Amino acid sequence: MAKYISEKIKMKSAARLAAVQATYMIEFGQLSVDEVIKDFINGEVGRYAIEDESTEYEEKEELVELSQLDTSYFAELTRGIHKEKEQLEKSLATYLRDGWSFDRFDGTLRALLLCAAYELVHTDDVDAAVIVKEYVDLAYAFFNKNEPKMVNALLDQISKAIR
Repeated sequence: MAKYISEKIKMKSAARLAAVQATYMIEFGQLSVDEVIKDFINGEVGRYAIEDESTEYEEKEELVELSQLDTSYFAELTRGIHKEKEQLEKSLATYLRDGWSFDRFDGTLRALLLCAAYELVHTDDVDAAVIVKEYVDLAYAFFNKNEPKMVNALLDQISKAIR
């Protein structure tokens, strides 16, 4: 049986992916928030992804166009994350095991966790389990080792504490 996902949900998921990418770009590209948001909304960045279709005998990568994103939700997330970045980082650090620091994580993982934490705190109309699942799915898109499991455990712990 095929999964049917509404266009609105697809657009929100695309906004989350774009927010993770934009958060990374703002931190490591040293670009302004408004400039990055404009580039995503105008389709100058974030419009395509590389799909890996490698087999045992052949490596094949293909550009695939991403779903249209909810631009207002994307802009709201990106601005909010940037505005509260320092507080979000401190809050996330309190949930990490002893010996771990937020700064130690890969830049993409930090961006993903910042977006997820912001959305868990500021989104009341979406169930926490849905938000956690969305960001765990994104973690699987970026990573293939233990990071998605860690994201799931960390976000689950955070969502139970704040909701």
